[in-house]
Amino acid sequence: MNISMNIFNRYAPFIQDFIYQNNWEALRAIQVAAGDAVFNTDQNVLLSASTASGKTEAAFFPILTLFHEEPPRSVGAIYIGPLKALINDQFMRLNDLCREADIPVWHWHGDVAQSHKNKLLKNPSGILQITPESLEALLLHKHAYVARLFGDLRFIVIDEVHSLMRGDRGGQTLCLIERLSKMAGVNPRRIGLSATIGDLESTGAFLSSGTGRETVIPKIEAKGEKWRLSMEHFFNTENEERRGQGSQPAEDLVEEKGIPEALPVLDVKSDIAPKNADPGMGYIFEHTRGKKCLVFVNSREECEAVTTTLRQYCEAKHEPDRFLIHHGNLSASYRETAEAVMKDEEQYQTTVTTATLELGIDIGRLERAFQIDAPFMVSSFLQRMGRTGRRDLPPEMWFVIREEVPEARAMLPATIPWMLLQGIALIQLYVQERWVEPPKLDRLPYSLLYHQTMCTLASGGEMSPAGLASRVLSLSYFHRITQDDYKLLLKHLISIEHIQKTEEGGLIVGLAGERQTNSYKFYAVFKENEEYTVRSKSQELGTIVMPPPVGEKIALAGHVWIVEEVDHKRHLVYCDQVKGKVPAYFGQCPGDINTKVLERMRGVLRENMVYPYLMKNAVTRLDEARHTAKNSGMTEEPLICLGGDMWCLFPWLGSYAFLALERFIKLKCAPHLGITALDSSRPYFIQFKMKATREDFFNVLRDMEKQPLDPMELIYKGEIPLFDKYDEFLPEELVKKGFAYGILGIEEMKMRIRSWDRK
Repeated sequence: MNISMNIFNRYAPFIQDFIYQNNWEALRAIQVAAGDAVFNTDQNVLLSASTASGKTEAAFFPILTLFHEEPPRSVGAIYIGPLKALINDQFMRLNDLCREADIPVWHWHGDVAQSHKNKLLKNPSGILQITPESLEALLLHKHAYVARLFGDLRFIVIDEVHSLMRGDRGGQTLCLIERLSKMAGVNPRRIGLSATIGDLESTGAFLSSGTGRETVIPKIEAKGEKWRLSMEHFFNTENEERRGQGSQPAEDLVEEKGIPEALPVLDVKSDIAPKNADPGMGYIFEHTRGKKCLVFVNSREECEAVTTTLRQYCEAKHEPDRFLIHHGNLSASYRETAEAVMKDEEQYQTTVTTATLELGIDIGRLERAFQIDAPFMVSSFLQRMGRTGRRDLPPEMWFVIREEVPEARAMLPATIPWMLLQGIALIQLYVQERWVEPPKLDRLPYSLLYHQTMCTLASGGEMSPAGLASRVLSLSYFHRITQDDYKLLLKHLISIEHIQKTEEGGLIVGLAGERQTNSYKFYAVFKENEEYTVRSKSQELGTIVMPPPVGEKIALAGHVWIVEEVDHKRHLVYCDQVKGKVPAYFGQCPGDINTKVLERMRGVLRENMVYPYLMKNAVTRLDEARHTAKNSGMTEEPLICLGGDMWCLFPWLGSYAFLALERFIKLKCAPHLGITALDSSRPYFIQFKMKATREDFFNVLRDMEKQPLDPMELIYKGEIPLFDKYDEFLPEELVKKGFAYGILGIEEMKMRIRSWDRK
């Protein structure tokens, strides 16, 4: 008897019935692998398989079977999901499955009625579905219930685990699981689910932190799947002499093992369009008509702008509005309206969205996804691509790359279509190498350290300094935090009254700390989208979210501004107008680009490969870029003279290493080379004026790289790089240390400088 049949026979009768009722002819590979790992080992499990492969059922079929055989005496499994909408969606799916077996399914987040939560508190049982933030609130406010609620907890399932691997939210989830396990006296097995994990081994180790167990990672053979993929390029103001009237159909290609099939795209010539029409928007408008689609963009601001433009097309053509909007700053009612309309099989509307619809919320049968410009990560591309192609249709994505027409006298870097190169690089990295970004797990999470310290103190009551340190620093995510760092933090928190020392020498939450811990916003460790008003002298320019530090640039009101001062208490940003373009912003956000992506972009310029998914305009634009790159030598020689004393450096480095190099040149090398007017377009190039020669430049970089470098030396004078949510409550020394040692990619930067030395 084969393993598939063994696993099927091992399932509880009600699960076998469920499989028959759904007309499943055979178990999927992931369901067999998960059943084998859960039934036949006592280890943690990491399940990685494509979107819509049945990962949730794969995890829960064996868990529910075990619960059916031996019912837990409390909540038996916790399902942690990154989004309320995903939890609501999974709640419906699991309820259908569990109803027959009389296994309760509970969900717990801010939109769930208190009466539902009270029933769980009275009768802890079955499966609890919850977000990290709601689990934090539960541990804070229902501290006394934890042992009773979770005393027989056997499994914790973490869905979309890749989305928790970047930044503090994943660390918080890990801390929550460890705190809950200690409070309840349990050591549940952990099961991670994801469609896009770049480094399975390090993710498995992360998943197992603090459990004393290994992680089983089943090898699941990916079936070759057909993709329908296209990429077209538009200048925002179309030059008719330079361009054809639209894209001609591309030749269909036979698909082999995941290689994309070129997608025929219709010729579009719009006779009616809004004033100053954007041809890329017209292209999307025409190709979403009569279809159910998603249009992905890379920022909330762009989401608003694109939706407005597409609605203007509806108005200009006297068509009913068929465009919805979905992003994190919208109210729940707006988002849920969009989700409900997309689920409705009778409505053919299109939703413009950010990453909020990237994860696995079921929004019905989608015919097509569009991506405006390139996403920043292969994992984002795969998640977005995977939103389409359900129910026997191939996944289908149309990239729409938009670019301003370069000025006649534009310098070299402004003539390169960076977004086009980025889009091609992301696709090629996956198609050719199956490469996805590895998780970044070596940060110094001081902001989260503050948060978990306050949570531990607020829920546990008075503790001695040594007792508090023992509880917090024993959490595995804080393995890089030293005792000295923690003492520094506690002294500072006492000085700002977030923590108070009692007469007996114990520690409790202070008055200022209570204002934080009593707010519902405290449960989350990611920054809320709080708006800052931007001013230049007496003029108010508008608002932005998450202001960059002093010295960085922002775009607002059609101009570029350099930040002179940020008042975090009053939510004000003061700036002066400057010329130029805004560099890509960095931080724990979707803008983190891995060095491998930049290196592949250089490869796209170097090679003569014809990519089957490129449409007519994109082919022309890539040919132009390759011709420019070859003539300038920019892919072979990192430093190019733009004329006179103007130079441009192309380091082909990802966000964090690029940032380190930029600061290294500015702070360590510029004085020796006479470098002025340094201007970065992160992470693509750095322009500057220089009095020295090319040889001098590399000699100085080489010599400076060989000298001992304390990462703290790459922080600007007077700079306090506040990026994470609770950085403002940390001592300045820890903020700087966290940035210098946890963010800046110094080793990668040094390796690149040494590689230039060999040329």
